[in-house]
Amino acid sequence: MGLYSFGPGLGITLLTILIGVSWLYLMIRKKRLLKEKEKLFTKNGGLLLEGQLSSMSQGGIEPIKIFTEEEIKIATNNFSDNNFAGRGGSGIVYKGRLEDKGLIAVKKATIIDEVQIEQFINELVILSQVNHRNVVKLLGCCLEVEVPLLIYEFISNGALFNHIHNSAHGSWLDWENCLRIISEIANALAYLHGSANFPIIHRDIKSANVLLDHNYTAKVSDFGASRLIALDQTKLGTAVRGTLGYLDPEYMFSSQLTEKSDVYCFGVLVAEMMTKKKAVFSVKGKFWNLATRFVESMKTLQIVSIVDVQLVQTAPRDEVMYVAEIVCQCLNERGEDRPAMKDIAVQLDRLVNRVLIKMFI
Repeated sequence: MGLYSFGPGLGITLLTILIGVSWLYLMIRKKRLLKEKEKLFTKNGGLLLEGQLSSMSQGGIEPIKIFTEEEIKIATNNFSDNNFAGRGGSGIVYKGRLEDKGLIAVKKATIIDEVQIEQFINELVILSQVNHRNVVKLLGCCLEVEVPLLIYEFISNGALFNHIHNSAHGSWLDWENCLRIISEIANALAYLHGSANFPIIHRDIKSANVLLDHNYTAKVSDFGASRLIALDQTKLGTAVRGTLGYLDPEYMFSSQLTEKSDVYCFGVLVAEMMTKKKAVFSVKGKFWNLATRFVESMKTLQIVSIVDVQLVQTAPRDEVMYVAEIVCQCLNERGEDRPAMKDIAVQLDRLVNRVLIKMFI
């Protein structure tokens, strides 16, 4: 036997040592990863959220779920490109599936400043209690990652924007469906402003932030810019957030945010549906603001010339004028001259019911 020959016993010993070292390395690595997750969970307000959710469950309210990163990775196939669903103003969205909740939308939110964590968690708790058929439901969150993940119900037919501005998608969007959808959006906003446990101002209402489900029911989404308003506050000073063309001019110049800012955005959105033109559009190289053009058309009694041809051909003129007048009220420059969303919702509900009755007579 040579000097460097190995007996079977030594080979088994070396193999055992190698397995032991590998196992030890994996255990240390696992422990390190767990520590890192715990650190991120705490940094993102996980302990604060757990305390809030515990109070909610004791009060009989069904709390949202705190998901682990592993659960979300499995649901989205590790955030595969095939599951990429879109990019919005406040994050990237992936489609996923959970065994107990079906299809979900996972939003990678924008980076949150650590000093705003308490506010983020408080707003997350409030949004979790929002329960309306025309508002996208928040199911939970994942906080053991660098940037928090928000988990929503998945809405299958995409954004209203695509149905308005893509003729291949929007052939179903006749006058009756337009009325139904704007009425659904109005009811959702009225609920957020007045019926929710804590008044919520969305402040970025636009067609891209309204989703349509499998029945083409409208669902208001994307609360990335929303603000919760204390019951004793009528105005809130805040950095201006929103989208060009939809921005309330009063809010833009004063930074004073009220529910009437959402009313203005709603007016632009309805004008967009009636005209099939974007909030800022161009004609022969010249750019126009839809809100301004719509109001001017009403003043000069030329509103029919700006309304979409398909709608003009199928919609009764008195109904078009009725909705157009509501739009112009919403687009008043002064917020105090605009109607409240609850009043708008009542007016539109009456019109929708009248149209439905006419259809069945």
